[in-house]
Amino acid sequence: MPRLKTADARVTTAPAPASRAPRPRPALRARSRWVALVFLGWVVLPGAGAEAAGSGDLNVRTAKPGTTFSDCPGCPEMVVVPPGKFRMGFDGGEPERYEGPVRDVKIGYSFAAGKYEITNAQYRAFSKDTKRVSTKGCYALSGLVGTQYKPMPGKDWEDPGYGRPIRDDEPAACITWTDAHDYVTWLARKTGKKYRLLSEAEWEYVARAGQPGRFIWGDSPERACDESNLFDASGARALPGTDIGVAPCDDGFPGVSPVGRLKPNKFGLYDMIGNVWEWVEDCYTMPHTADAPVDGSPQVKNGCDRRGSRGGSWISSFDRQRPAFRGRDPVDRISQIFGFRVARD
Repeated sequence: MPRLKTADARVTTAPAPASRAPRPRPALRARSRWVALVFLGWVVLPGAGAEAAGSGDLNVRTAKPGTTFSDCPGCPEMVVVPPGKFRMGFDGGEPERYEGPVRDVKIGYSFAAGKYEITNAQYRAFSKDTKRVSTKGCYALSGLVGTQYKPMPGKDWEDPGYGRPIRDDEPAACITWTDAHDYVTWLARKTGKKYRLLSEAEWEYVARAGQPGRFIWGDSPERACDESNLFDASGARALPGTDIGVAPCDDGFPGVSPVGRLKPNKFGLYDMIGNVWEWVEDCYTMPHTADAPVDGSPQVKNGCDRRGSRGGSWISSFDRQRPAFRGRDPVDRISQIFGFRVARD
């Protein structure tokens, strides 16, 4: 799994502050604003006034970028993402984790991505409807500084090892790739729509949202906490004595946070970096193969003993909180820092 560094094992979790109120979200306006951004090609980003659609009959291929919708009560809120192209990957990375070669990817279609990571409330509806028996033994922190990050008996998505009850609006965690895949299959059957996981290319495209370089905050690391719940000053105060790479900012959350508490990116998506790792559809190869797709589709021919995950988590080292950093784990890996986001055609 996207492992914690050796020192990362010497940590504990802490609950999100109960007193922190959700930041108000901008009101949706009937009229859309558009911002054109030239970034190593082209991509059109929605302005702050993207419109909402209440109908589940929305055609995402023709809908305006930035349109938000939900296909049923309790279904994930989705955001229409426009076509575009970008430079995918990074010519570097950790030992045994090369993130290149860099390649040009052109996504020639609109699609919808989850505005938020799938929440506990949403995953509970799936689990209840399918009478799913959850996998136990989730990798979790044992709750004391200096202990190991390891499989914990009895821990699962309903009790991920936070040392407190989960919240409905927190991202579902202790989720395997198989769990995520089965969820989108259920959601597609429930709604009659083409739900799926994001491809690795789509994920990096929407995470970057027009931002080149290694980090989505560019050369201003003090702005990392604007959009991302990551290991920062709050985490360091809660977990003294660790040497996890600390972000030079403070998002106010020492542990996992409810979804959507920080700022959205330019596509209108929340928590793309940090909070929990997000499973993607792709099988994992390193480096990317010469015939890797360049059209936004997933790579599912090679390396399918492992699947990809992206985005880092609330406890990941700061240098891993990059849109090109790639996790890779077996489909049955279950971890306190693994969740997912959905896509729809």
